[in-house]
Amino acid sequence: MTTRSLDRSVRFSGIEIVPEVPLCQTDLPLDRYQEEFQPYAEEYLALPDRTPETVLPWMDSYLKPACDEFGDQMMLLAHYYMGGEIVKLVERYGGRIADSYELALQARQHSQVKWVIESAVHFMAESIATLAHPTQTVYITNPRAGCTMEMFAKEHHIAPVFEELRERYGDDLLVVAYMNTSGRVKALAGKTGGAVCTSSNARHVLGWARNQGKKIFFVPDRHLGEVACWQLGIPTEAQFQWGGGVEGMQQRVSKLSEKEREALDRAEVIHWGSFCGVHTVFQPAMVEHWRSAGYRTLVHPECPLAVVRCADGAGSTKYLWNEVLQAEPGSKLAIATEGHFVRNARQLAEQRGVEVVHLAEVPGSQAQGCGCATMSRNDPPHLVAMVDLLRRGKAPDLNRVEVGDSVDEATGYRERLDPEEQEEVRRDARAALERMVQVTEAAQGT
Repeated sequence: MTTRSLDRSVRFSGIEIVPEVPLCQTDLPLDRYQEEFQPYAEEYLALPDRTPETVLPWMDSYLKPACDEFGDQMMLLAHYYMGGEIVKLVERYGGRIADSYELALQARQHSQVKWVIESAVHFMAESIATLAHPTQTVYITNPRAGCTMEMFAKEHHIAPVFEELRERYGDDLLVVAYMNTSGRVKALAGKTGGAVCTSSNARHVLGWARNQGKKIFFVPDRHLGEVACWQLGIPTEAQFQWGGGVEGMQQRVSKLSEKEREALDRAEVIHWGSFCGVHTVFQPAMVEHWRSAGYRTLVHPECPLAVVRCADGAGSTKYLWNEVLQAEPGSKLAIATEGHFVRNARQLAEQRGVEVVHLAEVPGSQAQGCGCATMSRNDPPHLVAMVDLLRRGKAPDLNRVEVGDSVDEATGYRERLDPEEQEEVRRDARAALERMVQVTEAAQGT
């Protein structure tokens, strides 16, 4: 008997391309494109406008031949946070939109795919590559697309602290690494028998880690860690806040006061001090403002705990998106997350008679519609160039993503590990990712 399975992991986002309405966000200057991409960028920048009637024929001339040639051997991916045009355009050419958990699984779940092209951020592409089959190659449309939180949680920041904590606690230390980290940091979780988590499963993964009876080093985000602890009933006095970035790297147990060391030893969870610059702008007063105006308030768990505690609902980008999709006509939602996501959600909601606002859009706020600049470094020329160069057999090596790659978001410079180091990182990071999948599927009853 033949056994068949239906892949329900990703579905159509519901965002539509509207005639005569500009597709694109602010154009990037030509010098922001790597050399191989500049001819495509020049053509794009020379287009008279950014409406579908102008942009799509130009994109079709490159992408349709590639899609016809590659068929189901090529997969295009993007995250909900990308600018509206990337979400729309990736789906137009047969691609998929998802949150970070689902993105990580796409190559793993589709063995027929040979080339994965991701229009999102580097840590997501690296997670895809970590779980990919040996026959698959992962490319990113812009290697400089990054995450401010991850920039303050690099391996060189965390490794000295990890070594000191491991020396102090030995095998009793277990690392939980947020998806918004490099493969090298995820490998630290694998070394300790720990796991990766995402905003959609942090509570489940932290609960699993707690059941191991070990001290948990949660790397990053401090707010997501605090939210997950609150959801699990872990009291504040059982948590210890470490620094982030250079501050965290320079912090030492030996430099702590006796009272601080006692608190560290007593803690169930040690939080690395990195955070998302976008989500920290939200405040409880914003929640109260919109609730008093009749809106249901929905927030991302990277927001400060005080915001999550007073909101009507909190969850990952998939959760937030589904809330918009399932809202009854006439509903009013105030959403606290990255600005591009909210703009995409607002457009989707308008089609369904639902009103969506950005939670920070309150009188006197300086953070209205705040978007992630580093995540937004993908645009039509990056997508077109990457796909066309791949079709022509000239895909730049800089855009090929391998496990353990470290990319400087400012310069685009990449450090690649030697094969032996790379295999070690792959083994440990993959173990942490696979453990995340096991815990998540067990929690979902699948």
